[in-house]
Amino acid sequence: MSTATRGTMSVDWEQRVDFDRLREERLAKLRAELEKSDLGALLAFDFGNIRYMTGTHIGTWAMDKLIRFALITRNSDPIIWDFGSAAKHHTLLAPWLGQTHMHNDADPHAPHHDAVKPRAEHGSRAGISTLRGAFPPSAGIAEGVAAKIKRELEKFGVANEPLGVDVLELPILFALQAEGIAVVDGQQTFLEARRIKTGDEITLLTTAASMVDAAYENLYEFLKPGVKENETVGLVAKTLYDLGSEYVEGVNAISGERCSPHPHVFSDRLIRPGDPAFFDILHSFNGYRTCYYRTFAVGSASPAQVDAYKKAREYMDLAIALVKPGATTADICEVWPTAQEFGFPDEEAAFALQYGHGVGLSIWEKPIFSRLTSFDHPETLEEGMVFALETYWPSADGIGAARIEEEVVVTATGCEVITKFPAETLMVAGGQRYYSVNGPLNNVRSSQSHLNTPEGRGEVTA
Repeated sequence: MSTATRGTMSVDWEQRVDFDRLREERLAKLRAELEKSDLGALLAFDFGNIRYMTGTHIGTWAMDKLIRFALITRNSDPIIWDFGSAAKHHTLLAPWLGQTHMHNDADPHAPHHDAVKPRAEHGSRAGISTLRGAFPPSAGIAEGVAAKIKRELEKFGVANEPLGVDVLELPILFALQAEGIAVVDGQQTFLEARRIKTGDEITLLTTAASMVDAAYENLYEFLKPGVKENETVGLVAKTLYDLGSEYVEGVNAISGERCSPHPHVFSDRLIRPGDPAFFDILHSFNGYRTCYYRTFAVGSASPAQVDAYKKAREYMDLAIALVKPGATTADICEVWPTAQEFGFPDEEAAFALQYGHGVGLSIWEKPIFSRLTSFDHPETLEEGMVFALETYWPSADGIGAARIEEEVVVTATGCEVITKFPAETLMVAGGQRYYSVNGPLNNVRSSQSHLNTPEGRGEVTA
């Protein structure tokens, strides 16, 4: 396991990410979880699960459309039904899908085994779901999907076993049930397989974080009064795409009075002198995501903002210090404040402000750290987990707030932080830009309204 990064390309002179190994190890982990379950097969519509199972990707335009689907049974290799010509593309350039046949490890005496060995067929096939209802229901698309699945379940001897599905549309659910298929929750099986990352996954996650390091460097240089929040989003997106990102999922850009409460969406607000500003950068490199907050003050910071940042950083450092194999999500949440301590009525209202979550092919994987659930349902930390920890604290002036996030890899003895842009203390972007007759303005400034009064000049004593 290594968090080293060695570039974003493959080369002939250095061992980097081995994509064949990545695909094989992911599939082996998924098979192991399927074998441990009481399921006969897993059906995926979620892009992350499809990629984990099949090593295929057709771009991010289709991520919310549920149009492609993939199946693996206890006794067979994965099958992907893909959008139009993408299926032919896979037959040409995804040789690992190959011919779908009885899996070599299948026990011929097991109850899931079909007595007749099925004829081999290619693992990439054309297929389409309902386009989220855009197809007329009378066209029978949902019934066609169900028939395709039923055929494979019968072929590989698991038609009478439960079928685990991650997410699906109601017409597909009803059509599967009409075929006599017992549909159950399969998402937990997928997420358990994805809980511990392989070495190649950790390298890809670290590389994705290094690209955000660069985005923050450019953002730090760019921030100044007069810049709009949406302009910062454009700058970050361009930086990441130029570096090889396949998908910038989102950039949360929050400034000034918008910091408290956190609205979770950027706007066209103009950033002003002395504003707090925090950002969350979410993108994907070869499928592997980031969730990576940083907070800045622009030009200068108020004492209240400085104090808020110290508080958020303290909660972060207390949490990181506890991360090691054998610790639990409850142990981490124990050192974080209750919702009431920072102005919310309960943990649901404050959800995701003091928070942690696994990061992989999606940004919210196992384990989850939250006072909402972790005390009653703690999860044990294990070597090879990769997750993000997030803290938040509002400033006492009621305007600003601090938001910090670090991604960590659990090691044999503790953890390693893979988000490297400086965050130990509050960073001032655009600092030392302003000079008065007395020299550079102080980076920590109180309200300016009283500076030219006798009190403000320090001429009045008690």
